[in-house]
Amino acid sequence: MISEEITERAVEALEALKGIDIVVLDIAEKSSIADAMIVATGSSQRHVKSLSESVRMSAKNANRPPLGFEGGDSSDWILIDLGDVIVHVMTQEKRDFYALEKLWSVGPDSDDEKPPALSSV
Repeated sequence: MISEEITERAVEALEALKGIDIVVLDIAEKSSIADAMIVATGSSQRHVKSLSESVRMSAKNANRPPLGFEGGDSSDWILIDLGDVIVHVMTQEKRDFYALEKLWSVGPDSDDEKPPALSSV
C-alpha cells in the first residue's frame, strides 16, 4: 500500500535526525483526509525545521513531493502533507499543549482510550 511506504519513509527520515517520540496514528477510520498521521518532537525550533526538511526531501526523492508544507523558519510546529500521510513535527511544549494523539483517539466508543497507533518508535 502506498500510504505504508510513505509512512515508512517519513519515519526513517525522522529517525535519521534523532526525532523524539515518533508516533504513527491510524486515522483511516476517523477521517477522510488521510490514512495515517505521524507526530514527532524536535528538541528545538532548529531541530523541528531540520526534521521536517528531512521528511520533505525524503518524499521528494521518492517522487512523492509534499502537497503542502506549513510552518516556517522559527516555527514550533511544522506540518507536512504527504497526501495519505500527514506529518506533524513540533517542540515538546507545542506537543503537550495540543495533544494531537489524544485528540485523534476520541471517537464514538472511546472516552480516554489510547490512540490507535500503528507503531511507536
